[in-house]
Amino acid sequence: MDAQLRAIADPTRRQILQLASEREYTAGEIAERFEMTRPGVSQHIQVLVGVGLLTLRREATRNYYRANAQGLMLLQKQLDTFWETGLADLKRLAEGENER
Repeated sequence: MDAQLRAIADPTRRQILQLASEREYTAGEIAERFEMTRPGVSQHIQVLVGVGLLTLRREATRNYYRANAQGLMLLQKQLDTFWETGLADLKRLAEGENER
C-alpha cells in the first residue's frame, strides 16, 4: 500500500488515473492532455502500472492503458480501514460522553 499511496500522492498521476478510468488510452493520447514531455508522462504511467493501479494491454505495436479497477478497489479497502477505525473511535467517544 505504501507504494500505491506514494504513486497517487502526485497530482499528475491522479489525473492520469481519472482519465484512464473512462476508457483505454495510448500513452500518446494521455500525453496530449498534459503540458509535459511524453517521456515525463510515460514515467508517470510506468509508476502507476508498477503499483497495479493501471493495466497495460498490448495490441500489435500499441500499448493501451486503463485504470485497474481491482487495484483501485484493493487500495480503497485498505484506506477504508483507517476511516472505519476513526469512526469507531468517534463512536466510542460520543457514547462515552453521553454516559456522563
